[in-house]
This record gives sequence, structure tokens and C-alpha cells, in this order.
Amino acid sequence: MTKAPHPPIALDDQLCFALYSASMAVGRLYKPLLDEMGITYPQFLVLSALNDDGTLTVGGLAGRLALEPSTITPLVKRLEAAGLVARKRGVTDERQVQVSLTDAGVAVLAQTPCLAQALLSRSGMSLDELKAFNARVRDFGARVSAQAA
Repeated sequence: MTKAPHPPIALDDQLCFALYSASMAVGRLYKPLLDEMGITYPQFLVLSALNDDGTLTVGGLAGRLALEPSTITPLVKRLEAAGLVARKRGVTDERQVQVSLTDAGVAVLAQTPCLAQALLSRSGMSLDELKAFNARVRDFGARVSAQAA
């Protein structure tokens, strides 16, 4: 057996684990609030993307959320069944499905500022600190994604 040139990094020293743990903590914080709204965290992300970007194709949503289209399709179908989004076939290409928010979807999103307030309160960070942290994490993700491409 060949000896590894460096010992394994302790779990608590691995950035990937810190990011994963933080993501799980945020998910646990958001879950009861989202449950009251009748949506899941992935559904919240879909609604938020549509609110930010307007009507998107399933592929556009997948790209925006860094998910596979096969993951987006069931999310969109459940949101449509709940009346929160509308789907329609593309005019020029019927293979494409356009997804847009409904008035009910907009109403659900109007309830979501409590998520940011909960995170702000629980984190003990100031709004400016959270914004700076978000910018750093987004920059880190972009750098890692660019290197992987």
C-alpha cells in the first residue's frame, strides 16, 4: 500500500464540511417557516428565481439554481398543482416549457421576508456582515465553478 503524501484533513478543518453544516443549519431554521407557507426550500428557490428573473424555461431554472432539469420538472409540477406557478409550451419551440409565477405564487413570496429576519436574528451578525459574507461565499462558489469548467 502506498503511503499518502499528506495525512487526511480533519473533518472540522474541511471547508466543504463547514459549508455543508452551515447549509443544513439554515435549512433547519427555514423549514418550520416554509412549512407554514406550504412550500419546501427547493420550491422557495424556484419561486425566488422566477420572481427575480421573470418567466424562465425549465432549463433556465435549472441553470439558475445549479440543478438538473430532471430535478426542476417535479418541483415545477408540484408548484403548478398548488397554483403557485403556470407552465406553458414555448411558442417557437414546443419542447420548451415556460414557467412563470402566478398571483398566488407572488403572495407566497410576499411572506418570505421572515426567512431573512430569522437568519439575521439567529446568526447574531449585522445586516452588513451577512451581506459581506454572502458576497464572499458567492465569489468563492464562482471561483470554484470557473475552475471546474
